[in-house]
Amino acid sequence: MAVKIYSTPTCGYCNKAKDYFRTNSIAFTEYNVASDQRKAEEMVRKSGQMGVPVIDINGKVIVGFNRPEIDRALRK
Repeated sequence: MAVKIYSTPTCGYCNKAKDYFRTNSIAFTEYNVASDQRKAEEMVRKSGQMGVPVIDINGKVIVGFNRPEIDRALRK
């Protein structure tokens, strides 16, 4: 399973999402879009959004910390 999170260090919901993944032993790759312009552009291309977090679970893009959507994507 490939889980990616596009976030910034000061984003509260980003931290909640990362804590949720850690608590549930879900490996993820984090991209800091505040310092990585290339990843910020990738995030906007994928989601059409400039806000964080943007979470990509096996190609399913979720904007924000939407636990029901995250759980659904993780089950697939």
